[in-house]
Amino acid sequence: MIMHDDQVDVTPEMVAALVHEQFPQWSGKAIRLLPSTGTVNAIFRIGHDLSARFPLRVADAAGALAVLEQEARASAELAGVSRFPVPVPVALGKPGAGYPMPWSVQTWLPGTVAFDADPSGSDAFAEDLAAFIAALRAAETRGRLFSGEGRGGVLTDHDEWMAECFEESKGLLDVPRLRQAWRHFRELPRTGADVMSHGDLIPGNVLVEGGRLKGVLDTGGFGPADPALDLVSAWHLLQPGPREVLRRALGCGDVEWERGKAWAFQQAMGVVWYYVQSNPSMSNMGRRTLDRILQSME
Repeated sequence: MIMHDDQVDVTPEMVAALVHEQFPQWSGKAIRLLPSTGTVNAIFRIGHDLSARFPLRVADAAGALAVLEQEARASAELAGVSRFPVPVPVALGKPGAGYPMPWSVQTWLPGTVAFDADPSGSDAFAEDLAAFIAALRAAETRGRLFSGEGRGGVLTDHDEWMAECFEESKGLLDVPRLRQAWRHFRELPRTGADVMSHGDLIPGNVLVEGGRLKGVLDTGGFGPADPALDLVSAWHLLQPGPREVLRRALGCGDVEWERGKAWAFQQAMGVVWYYVQSNPSMSNMGRRTLDRILQSME
């Protein structure tokens, strides 16, 4: 599935060659591409207990390596505070066999992503999700602050991106109503200092079993951010009843709750139009999130 103009084509044969050259201890293991709604990496299974992640977009190799090293440190740190299973970093690979960038290997985490096992009506899942977020919030920031990149800092920093999203969404969404919502969201004041956050709690990054939280994926973004950032999960993952369970469990005040809604709105506005052709599951997730947000504002 081609999602980006600069996307790299990664094949099982290419991955097998890289594994054989760089990690011969795994060269006898089966290699297979995993179907995924993810937009950042192509993911391959290596045998039964490992997965390899290959960045899809072309980037400077040295810069990409620095990102992967930081993600590995963040993933290991999150694993130390979460009582729910998360992937653990194992190794970093180098460019080769036609693939131009470094890549990563981590432990394989079994389970079903929330795209395929919708937990949105489960109070127990909401309680698990709150416990996960609370554990991250309780971790020490060690003086670190939000990096300034992506979501989790100042809402008004995203005005230019939102303007582009509104333009691109004409004919897809009720843009005048959505512009009005953003005018409200962008004025919401910050309510607290940075806390440690996952940063991307969407259905594709959450594993579910029996209506409970089974594990959490894509943990390389663990870092300090707006305390409201991980509240995007309330809108991406939950129906109104369980959403209130999450809010009560975390003790969210009105402004913090609204800022969580704002970050979910910002994310959803981007994925609807950008992935409408190339990744319909992501685009539909964005639509559903926007519907939930607008319904809550009626």
